[in-house]
Amino acid sequence: MITTNPRRAVTAGALALGLAASLAACSAPAGDAADDQEYGSWEEVLEAADGQTVRLWMYGGDEQGNAYIDSELIPAAAEAGVTLERVPIADTPDALNRILSEVQAGETDGEVDLVWVNGNNFGTGKEAGAWECGWTDMLPNMALTDPDDPLLQDDFGTPVDGCEAPWHKAQFTFVYNSDTVTDVPSSMEELLDWARANPGRFTYPAPPDFTGSVFVREVLYSVNGGYENVPLAFDQADFDEVTPALYEELQDLAPSLWREGATYPQDSNELNELFANGEVDFTMTYGPATLTELVANGTYPAGTKVLTLDEGTVGNASFLGLASTSGSKAGAMVVANIALSVEQQVAKALPDTWGQFTVLDLDQLSEEERAQFDAIPESPVVPAYDVLSENANPELASGWVSPIDEGWRQQVLAR
Repeated sequence: MITTNPRRAVTAGALALGLAASLAACSAPAGDAADDQEYGSWEEVLEAADGQTVRLWMYGGDEQGNAYIDSELIPAAAEAGVTLERVPIADTPDALNRILSEVQAGETDGEVDLVWVNGNNFGTGKEAGAWECGWTDMLPNMALTDPDDPLLQDDFGTPVDGCEAPWHKAQFTFVYNSDTVTDVPSSMEELLDWARANPGRFTYPAPPDFTGSVFVREVLYSVNGGYENVPLAFDQADFDEVTPALYEELQDLAPSLWREGATYPQDSNELNELFANGEVDFTMTYGPATLTELVANGTYPAGTKVLTLDEGTVGNASFLGLASTSGSKAGAMVVANIALSVEQQVAKALPDTWGQFTVLDLDQLSEEERAQFDAIPESPVVPAYDVLSENANPELASGWVSPIDEGWRQQVLAR
């Protein structure tokens, strides 16, 4: 749990940011790393990839995600002659900081090859030369995606520029127990009012946790009358104008939260455990498709339902980033291409596998391929993606994320 110990929290955040900032100032631009891993055709990539080992660094706390990699993606990579190893990490900055250290040291055969990444970690890494760029156009399965899809063109306001391959789509979603929540809110304002009227039954993960951070940004949109009133590109003057109402709202809300806001779940896993144990009535997630299996296996209560808000919620996409210091770039490209295949996207979308929303454009698929997605069983818990993503809110540019999170630490956690 995160408690009101601002000194330790601020120090840890400053250390992480300090490493990224110092390296950003001295590293080469993305794609400038000098090595002999350049390929003129996909056939050359396949030939170079044969026999390579690719280490995929990804958050290790998602059991369904881990199982998908182990049971689906690793065997598929092996068929292509690539040994894929899953490297579980506590948080994506662990991978980013490792790459940045290798960039600074001039490493060309580093420990990280692929990373499950998006958002601020992508933007920070791109500025500091952490990612190989301009490689995704070579992936044959990129033709199955929509090149005009805005979720695949920009990542938290940072142009993707072929520096990461799309993996799956996400939609921030609130989840509640309908057995205990009978007066269901329909907007963020009503949700916060519900929390005040039901002390101790609501909380959120402490930023900079990914889920807690987006919750705070959702409140930012709400207290400013909608995302239309918050400029997506970061500007300090805009920050100074729109964030006071956010922190005032969250300060006012804190005494009504679980444990009176004296402590917060450290991450979404801790919040999910509170929900599963009946200690709170709401949880929240970027990956609602996983709810189906969590209800079916009894982890979540049978009354679990998705809460859709009138004003919509934030949507984005997750990607696979290729480390600029990787010595197995061809193997990493082969894995990223396999991950974009119809077979892998269908397997990942199945609720009893991982239940993630596809990044493929179904209009680009054959009738037989579309039928595989049509055969995915409808969930009794989660609405279809096109329903969930209706009125989807855009993500703020990555430049907003750290200042908002830091402001939360200073003005909410410390109080």
